[in-house]
Amino acid sequence: MQSDEKTLLVTGGAGFIGSAVVRELLSNSPHRVVNLDCLTYAGNLASIPTGLHGERYCFERVDLNDAAATANVVLKHRPDAILHLAAESHVDRSIDGPGAFVQTNIVGTFNLLQAALTLFQSMSPAAQTEFRFHHVSTDEVYGDLVGTTDLFTETTPYAPSSPYSASKAASDHLVRAWGRTYGLPTLVTNCSNNYGPYHFPEKLIPHVILNALQGKPLPVYGQGLQIRDWLYVADHARALIQVLLRGHPGETYNIGGHNEKTNIAVVESICDLLQERVPNRPAGVRQFRDLITFVADRPGHDARYAIDAGKIERELGWRPEESFDSGLSKTVDWYLTDEDWWQDVLSGDYQLNRIGGAGA
Repeated sequence: MQSDEKTLLVTGGAGFIGSAVVRELLSNSPHRVVNLDCLTYAGNLASIPTGLHGERYCFERVDLNDAAATANVVLKHRPDAILHLAAESHVDRSIDGPGAFVQTNIVGTFNLLQAALTLFQSMSPAAQTEFRFHHVSTDEVYGDLVGTTDLFTETTPYAPSSPYSASKAASDHLVRAWGRTYGLPTLVTNCSNNYGPYHFPEKLIPHVILNALQGKPLPVYGQGLQIRDWLYVADHARALIQVLLRGHPGETYNIGGHNEKTNIAVVESICDLLQERVPNRPAGVRQFRDLITFVADRPGHDARYAIDAGKIERELGWRPEESFDSGLSKTVDWYLTDEDWWQDVLSGDYQLNRIGGAGA
């Protein structure tokens, strides 16, 4: 796919990773962006600053579970490529209510694939050559790693552990089937744990930051010894765009940050950064580390994830720009300076901004 000006449809563009992709495209590319999002609790239009809005940006509030509405948007904008990030993604929520994950991650992906296939089949042969359907997935589809040196590769067998990862595995299989059966030019990427600005507070890193600032306990599952490979979200956004523009249809690319950390090490690092940066601590808090509280482990909690991102480096030249220390420092600083964003999330006021947006 050539890198001249394109119309790109980004699903889930008001979510954490999706909004990072939208910001990167609007800031550093010539492409037109159609942001399709149904604005669930995790969708926040404020994650795309109004200064980036303009003629190249359009927002469409659509639920992928609505097949007709999904098809209408796809055929209305006739994108040159689709970046599919919309998903239910919180493991704890999937354990408590798996139905929404089956519906959105599997049925929603099916509806989008059908709409994309209809568009693709209506294109000229030249346009078909350029079209891409890029599905963004997770390393959790591989299950977990027992050894300390093993890595997930693009050929690691799937062994999902949670309803969330099982639903993402199913959607990955659908995308590959539409590629093989119908000839839809598909790409799949599987990423490690993302972190960075605009992250919804239910996830580990923002949850710890905001709880600490309020003097609340910092809950850590088990003994916090689970290991994750952490990827700064802006690095991930750049990788996704690189795969879209230069990746080979039918291929899978693993995207990782080369930053394996135990959960307890992550929490302690956040506490240490806050200790340096926040002189006016909550009442009764001398050391942020004192707020760490170990709680009962999550059912089916995977022990270790680690990505081998060698393929994307060899074939597309991508490597993460941020180390874990530099990315975490930027993340903590963002939450300390952009208080309005997360205060609106904690209060629920962000949900008042549910109608509108450029092109709505």
